[in-house]
Amino acid sequence: MLNNAQKQIIAAIVYYDELNYPLTAFEVWKHLAIISEQDASEQEKLFGISLLDVMNNLESGEARKYIEEYRGFYFMEGRKELVESRLKKNKIACLKLKKLRRVVYFLRFVPFVRMIATTGRMAMKNTSRNSDWDLFVILKKGKIWTGRTLVTVFIHMIGKRRYGNKIKNRICLNYFITDESLKINIEGRPFEVNLFSANEYSFMIPFFGFKTFRKFQIRNSWIKKFKPNFEISEARNPKMVSDSRFSKVIRKCGERLLRFNFIENLLRRIEREKIANNPKTHKTGSIIEANDTELAFLPEPQGKEIYERCREKLVSLGIV
Repeated sequence: MLNNAQKQIIAAIVYYDELNYPLTAFEVWKHLAIISEQDASEQEKLFGISLLDVMNNLESGEARKYIEEYRGFYFMEGRKELVESRLKKNKIACLKLKKLRRVVYFLRFVPFVRMIATTGRMAMKNTSRNSDWDLFVILKKGKIWTGRTLVTVFIHMIGKRRYGNKIKNRICLNYFITDESLKINIEGRPFEVNLFSANEYSFMIPFFGFKTFRKFQIRNSWIKKFKPNFEISEARNPKMVSDSRFSKVIRKCGERLLRFNFIENLLRRIEREKIANNPKTHKTGSIIEANDTELAFLPEPQGKEIYERCREKLVSLGIV
């Protein structure tokens, strides 16, 4: 009979199996998660599962009846092909991250930009050759509409904005928040969506604005409610773009020229009208936030679908 640790280990592997993402022993421990709203009281038990416990249970015991290992990665039985797929996608992602860094190098000059990071499968290094690049941008408070417009225009001008069928190596600008709020709005969203969000932001890779990134992680400590082993980053991403004196001067000059409130008010009115008239805004299940602290455009969030498949698998295995 499976003990609590074995159930939690299998649950983590099943969840990431739905993302086609096999895990190392350390990653299994790091990504142990509350997988059910009813299991929220189990958080303390997750804290009690050490890395040694995970390694021992992965190597022997009841858990091995459900999972397999290959080249140091663990996955559900019969899914060995995921290992080669992850290694291949990791190489693809590393090349894409280098290209994205070049874009961020120039994007740091855009007025009101305070932090730039990548999320999604790109951050997990689990991306395909034809995938886009998800960017998460933090902007100066009171200038979210102006900042978003400037970032979008810049990305479009250099031919990297995703739209229509232009997807490969294009940037998807789907999330902006301000450096005053910093917190992702999770209120009123289903449990399964928040679990997916916790995964998204725990993998986030910052490219610019490390201090702001650290503040963002602190403000979003709700991630630990879903992933108890999540820790705030202490070390900078070695590939981060520094904020040089030159970039600060250019950005500051632009901010002085565009500081007038009538610009922000005009862009707010124009963009809100466009968002309201966009059919994707009214799509069932979409997550659209359009206010002065958060701009989120997620017309097809995957969290619920992935969660439901995971739960079905766990029920079929008798885990929950």
